[in-house]
Amino acid sequence: MFDRVSAVCCFGSAITDGNCGVTQVDEPVLGIGEQLSTDHPDIERVQRRTVQTLIASQMCGGIGLVAGYSVTALLADDITGSKTLAGLAAASLSIGAAIASFPLARMMARSGRRPGLMTGYVLASIGAFLAVLAAITRQFLFLPVGVALIGVGNATNMATRYAAADLAKPDRRASTIGLVVAATTIGSGFGSLVSLSVFDPIGRSVGLPDYAGSFLTGALLFLLAAAIVEIRLRPDPLVLAGGVGSDDQDTRMPFRVALRLILANPKARLAVLAMMVSQATMVGTMTLTPLHMNDGGQSNGAISVMLFSHILGMYALSPLVGRLADQVGRYPMLVFSGVLCAAGALWAGFTPPEGFVGITGGQTVIGLAWCFGIIAASGLLTDAFPVEQRASVQGAGDMCMMAFGAVAGVSAGAIVAYRSYLDLNLAAAILGVILVFAVLFTLASTDRGGPRGQTVFVVTPVASEEAF
Repeated sequence: MFDRVSAVCCFGSAITDGNCGVTQVDEPVLGIGEQLSTDHPDIERVQRRTVQTLIASQMCGGIGLVAGYSVTALLADDITGSKTLAGLAAASLSIGAAIASFPLARMMARSGRRPGLMTGYVLASIGAFLAVLAAITRQFLFLPVGVALIGVGNATNMATRYAAADLAKPDRRASTIGLVVAATTIGSGFGSLVSLSVFDPIGRSVGLPDYAGSFLTGALLFLLAAAIVEIRLRPDPLVLAGGVGSDDQDTRMPFRVALRLILANPKARLAVLAMMVSQATMVGTMTLTPLHMNDGGQSNGAISVMLFSHILGMYALSPLVGRLADQVGRYPMLVFSGVLCAAGALWAGFTPPEGFVGITGGQTVIGLAWCFGIIAASGLLTDAFPVEQRASVQGAGDMCMMAFGAVAGVSAGAIVAYRSYLDLNLAAAILGVILVFAVLFTLASTDRGGPRGQTVFVVTPVASEEAF
């Protein structure tokens, strides 16, 4: 009888010579509850290939996302002349991401990471083509629908961090998540710099209207990301980890069930709260900061630098943050996230609209707070559940995160309109303080043996004779 790891690594129709090379593994067959040894050299090679693939797809998806999103409000305003409709079009991205997060997770729970990620990128590409159609036909309706589908690409980009953690050792999960998230630095940062200066002029040079070139480039890059995932993400990391069900044992679960599992688990509750706070403060403050700077007479160049600095804060240090989350622990990183959130929001909020340094510095610190919160919380959420439940609860967590971010983005305009930019940042600072107290409360309710009231998971292993 094969040992469990050897059987996993060597099973599959693609094996032809008896060796367990990574490129020879097709789709391994695992029972629900099967556990792999992450120390096995073949699993380590699969993990390296998986991370490399996800980094490449993340870079393409990041450029595609920012290339289109950066001109969404401009195109909407150009078509309609309405700032309100421009804001609605921009908010469609967060709405689409929120709606898509859990369905994509259910697809992954049933079929693996590769089908879910590929589907998300293809839908995002379709959305970008619809935005091109909106620019050509001057029909506004195509734009919010298209941007909502581009939001599916945003949800897909976020889901890659969990795919990276499927085969990672428990003490390296956050580090691996941080490494994949770092790829967004190149993607989003590059996209924000070249969307209007390179992609749009190229589009005009071939006869496309303003802003269509940015969306067309985004559509092609989303297709490239889908192709990378389809070709390179083999074997599927979630399938190999035993997190995909069979016809008899379906790992998919309704949203209410996934949410119930999250609420019953102290670690998971804290993780999802941290992701919601991180996303809301980032989206909420960033939505109105460019307009605030514009009111202060600052140039478009200054606003672009602020956006780029904010993106660097979100992604550039993510490998280091991931390593710290593994070495120091998830909880201290979440406390630091809350402190950074409050500090950055207060710094930006109390800076007058003409103050470039204060606003840019504050938004960069808020970006760092997002980085600390998302990476540490993602690791904590992954730690809280067995592999067969992770995809569904991760999707539910991301859905809550994206939805809260969308609400924050829509609410930001009303807060600034009826109150002030300072009040918007004060609200963000309060959320940061709430996160700190939530971490302390969770720690206070935790025994040395683990959280009180921790959910008991019943997993029925499949006998090796049946699995192989």
